[in-house]
Amino acid sequence: MWTVVACLLPTLVLSVFIFGIQTLIITAVSVISCVAVEALSQKALGRKVTIHDGSAVITGMLIAFVIPPGVSPLLPVLGAVMAIYIGKHLLGGIGYNIFNPALLARAFLLATFPVAMTSAWLPPLKDMAIFSRLGTQIDAVATATPLAVLKTQGLAAFTEQFGAVPNVYTAFFLGWRPGCIGETSGLLIILGGLYLLYRGYITWHIPVSVLGSIALGTWCFGGPGLFAGDPLLAILSGGALLGAFFMANDYVTCPVNKTAQLIYGVGIGLLTVLIRLKGGYPEGICYAILLMNPISSVLDGWFKPKRFAPPLGGGK
Repeated sequence: MWTVVACLLPTLVLSVFIFGIQTLIITAVSVISCVAVEALSQKALGRKVTIHDGSAVITGMLIAFVIPPGVSPLLPVLGAVMAIYIGKHLLGGIGYNIFNPALLARAFLLATFPVAMTSAWLPPLKDMAIFSRLGTQIDAVATATPLAVLKTQGLAAFTEQFGAVPNVYTAFFLGWRPGCIGETSGLLIILGGLYLLYRGYITWHIPVSVLGSIALGTWCFGGPGLFAGDPLLAILSGGALLGAFFMANDYVTCPVNKTAQLIYGVGIGLLTVLIRLKGGYPEGICYAILLMNPISSVLDGWFKPKRFAPPLGGGK
C-alpha cells in the first residue's frame, strides 16, 4: 500500500508545481478525511481500526487525483464519506468491496456537483519556460480539458487552444494541460506503474489491455471517418493512464486470473471509448471501471483452472 502511495507522490508534486498550492490542499483534505472516516467507520461497526495499513491514504489520494484542482475542499470530504463508509465498509468491508471506492466517490460527486466537477479547472501556471520552449500554443486562459474541447468543439478548436501535434503530445506527456489533479504527467504515471510492475504488485495484463483497447477503439471510430482517430492523443488525454495503472488494478475489485484480467481490461477500454464518443461526458474510464468491477469475480469463475488429478484418497 505504501509503495503505491510513493508511486503517486511524484505526480502530486508536479501537479502542485503546475496548478499551485490548491492541489496540495485538496489532496491533504481528501487523505485526512479518508483516514478519519476509516477510523470512525471501523469503530462504529465494531471492527479493528486499520488506518495504519495505508489503504485509506491511497483512497484519499486517488479521490483527489480524479477531481478538478479548483473545487471546494468540501467535495473531497463528501467523497471520503461515500468512498470509505458506503463504498468500502457498507459494501463488504476491506477486501470485500465490490466497487473501486475512489471512483465511486468521483461518480457520486459528479452526480451531485456536476458544475463544480466539470468546470473548476485551473490553467497551468504561465511562468513555466520549459514548456514554452516546446513550441506549444496552450493558452493559460483556456481551462477546459482537452477531452471536453474535442468532444464539444471539435478538432479545430482543440488545435487552436492546445496546439497541433506532435508538440501537443510532448506537452501532454510531460503534464502541461488542464485536467484533474492526477491527470498531469503521463510520464510520471507510467514510471510509477512500471515500478509496480517491477516489484510484482501488478501485472501487465490489465494496463496493456486497457490502453490497447482504448487506442484501437479510438483509431477505428474516433475520427471523422473510419480508422481516422488519434490513439496516442486518446491515451495521453484524460485519465486513461491513471485508470489503467492505478485504478483498474485495485487488488479487491479486479480479477486474479490472467486471462480474466485481459478480458476485464479490454472491457474497460472499449466502454471508455464508447462513453467518450457517444456518452454525455467527455471522459469515460471512471464509469467503465465501475461497470466492470462487479464482473471481475464472474470472469475469475469462468477461467478458474480445472483440476485434472483425482482427489486425495482415490476415486475417479
